[in-house]
Amino acid sequence: MKRLSVAVALVLIVVLGAGSALLALRPSAPSASGGGPTPVPLATGGPAAPAPDPALASYYSQTLQWSDCDNGDQCAQLTVPLDYARPAGRTIELHVLKVPAADPGSRLGSLVVNPGGPGEPGTSYAVQGDFGQPLRDHFDIVGFDPRGTGSSSPVDCLSDSALDTYLAEDPDPTTPAELATFEAEQRAIASGCPQLSGAIAGHVSTVESARDMDILRAALGDTRMTYLGASYGTKLGATYAQLFPRRVGRFVLDGALDLTLSNRDQTLQQAAGFQKALESYAANCVAADIGCFLGKTVPDVLTTISDLVARITAKPLPAQDGRVLTGGNAFSGIAVTLYSRSYWVLLSSALRSALGGDGSLLLRLADAYTARNSDGTYANNSMEAFYDISCLDDPTSIPFSQVPSQFPAFDQASPLFGRVFAWGLTSCRGFTPRSDQPVPTVHAKGAAPIVVIGTTRDPATPFQWAVAMAHQLDSGVLVRRNGDGHTGYRTGNACVDNAVESYLVSGIVPKNRTSC
Repeated sequence: MKRLSVAVALVLIVVLGAGSALLALRPSAPSASGGGPTPVPLATGGPAAPAPDPALASYYSQTLQWSDCDNGDQCAQLTVPLDYARPAGRTIELHVLKVPAADPGSRLGSLVVNPGGPGEPGTSYAVQGDFGQPLRDHFDIVGFDPRGTGSSSPVDCLSDSALDTYLAEDPDPTTPAELATFEAEQRAIASGCPQLSGAIAGHVSTVESARDMDILRAALGDTRMTYLGASYGTKLGATYAQLFPRRVGRFVLDGALDLTLSNRDQTLQQAAGFQKALESYAANCVAADIGCFLGKTVPDVLTTISDLVARITAKPLPAQDGRVLTGGNAFSGIAVTLYSRSYWVLLSSALRSALGGDGSLLLRLADAYTARNSDGTYANNSMEAFYDISCLDDPTSIPFSQVPSQFPAFDQASPLFGRVFAWGLTSCRGFTPRSDQPVPTVHAKGAAPIVVIGTTRDPATPFQWAVAMAHQLDSGVLVRRNGDGHTGYRTGNACVDNAVESYLVSGIVPKNRTSC
């Protein structure tokens, strides 16, 4: 459940149909060019910097060969070393996509974007992401699939059918048989990544992707990078800023992570974040004029949902496509709808159907969360890439026998999600690849101002993480969004949108601790 979704709205429209309630989930269509912040040329940062290592000179001197791909967009391949410790060795190709600026006459340069995950393909985000017209007018929106994701030497850890089984497993095993199955599934994905992916499984760390970004910057012809990263994309961006502070241009990190937290503390706080988001949904349901079908009070609603999930876990519900909705699927189906207040209507519909004995809608929501197609294939490898990248960045895990000792703290954080997150502390058990890239302490001394956005009731990246990141970055500037859902830009808050677009387009740094 730590995976952070991208373009879920589009997926949900496809799988659930484009009814009137769903039309509001579409990214806004580009409007006519013009208006918005006045474009101010980007600081060049001086002449192009040489490669940080002479052995990398050939990578830094490459030129992207653009070709038309879809709908007027342009695609290219970027060559990077598989292993930065052996730059003369094997290379890999990263898939890059550019959406050209809508107003070429006022183009400022390239805006590199990343949607998070880790594991989500950045090329899809460049095309499908909801970027305001000022950004579309003045920037080429550039997305790349980070190494191991999308079309960039994607890692593979499980067959599609085995991934189905892994995702459907009971995430809170309570019997010896359930625990044995849980452990077997964890061992399968841990061993599957290096077995099916080979050397790439050990070279998809965040540090390596951040180093790839600097090669991309050079290949784009930019002396400084302009960047918009969401969710895990904030970790990637902050890591880049630490490694290459003088190459930081206008940076926005939206839905930030606290990079100082241990795996246990991050997981615990995220459990509390999802609980807070669910309580916000429950309060909204209770306050509705027509009343809430789940209960008359917030505790009633939460109890109804908890009891439903328990029943589904004990006895999976049938779905219209012939499959069944398991407890694991149910948790994913609920979690995905907490990423945006706009999705709450879907959660209500899915819960109503499940209470009536039909698991179809919750299962479709779970499929949207995991990028599963209706034919049983997966649209991308985001789930496997999430696992591999996360375990390379932090292989910390606890023995299965120690999980129950974590229950009191996790139950307090989230009565519904807590134990699922507690069992997640075992995820990297048995994962053997290790990154040879040391994880840096992030301060980015000498970097230009970096705008950090946090949302008060964000389930996946709790608000206090943004406060922490803004403090950790020497040039961090905090923008607070009071609201629900994951990330703050283009969520209906004009104050946040203006802060982001004014900085990226005009270079106007918002006041630290701006509250929106």
